[in-house]
Amino acid sequence: MTSQTIPADVRDDVLTLWNYHNMRHEVRPADIAIGLGSHDIGVAVRAVELYHAGLAPRLLFTGANAPTTIKRFPRGEAVHYREYALDHGVPDESILVETHATNTAENFNLSKTVLTSNGIEVSSALLVSRPYQERRSYATCKKLWPELDIVCTSCRPPIDEYVTGIGDAAFVISMLVGDTQRIELFAEAGYAIPQEVPTEVRDAFSKLVKAGYTQRLIHIPKHS
Repeated sequence: MTSQTIPADVRDDVLTLWNYHNMRHEVRPADIAIGLGSHDIGVAVRAVELYHAGLAPRLLFTGANAPTTIKRFPRGEAVHYREYALDHGVPDESILVETHATNTAENFNLSKTVLTSNGIEVSSALLVSRPYQERRSYATCKKLWPELDIVCTSCRPPIDEYVTGIGDAAFVISMLVGDTQRIELFAEAGYAIPQEVPTEVRDAFSKLVKAGYTQRLIHIPKHS
């Protein structure tokens, strides 16, 4: 049985990573809101909020499936997000979907293709992600779509409420650890711009890895 409670002995480290990934951008009107596929329906919730607030006249949901999302969104991430938006008052003509992306780089590259094929030009976007993907989505977009003026945002309840909504504390912590690792790995690989990683973030990451939250780490082969 999964636990919905963050263990007390790792709570401070989890909060350090949770806060690090919050870009704290001030939301402002943009040409479009782009919802990045994930296991978190909060992406669609936040995108719909932005639409109804008049901050984005059009939504683009991007995402196929991943091992972490197939059970939750069997028809595909973007498809489920679109269905949520339709059920909550966003007209179909205001929604675009991209259903093939399987990673953040593809989210942006394939979203550009969808916009181009529909004859839509945008110069600004609200990037909507799960809470701990804000920094990585920012760094990736700045590398792959540098001309786009972006603001990052997410559906960000208090962390305990978020974990309860997902239903699995260990899963959320492992995802946090994985996203933190990817900040530097993806910059080194040329998929994202570099981001500062403070000492306290590195320390919290190392402690959580030692505590066993390694399911979402990218394991790099060691060469002799």
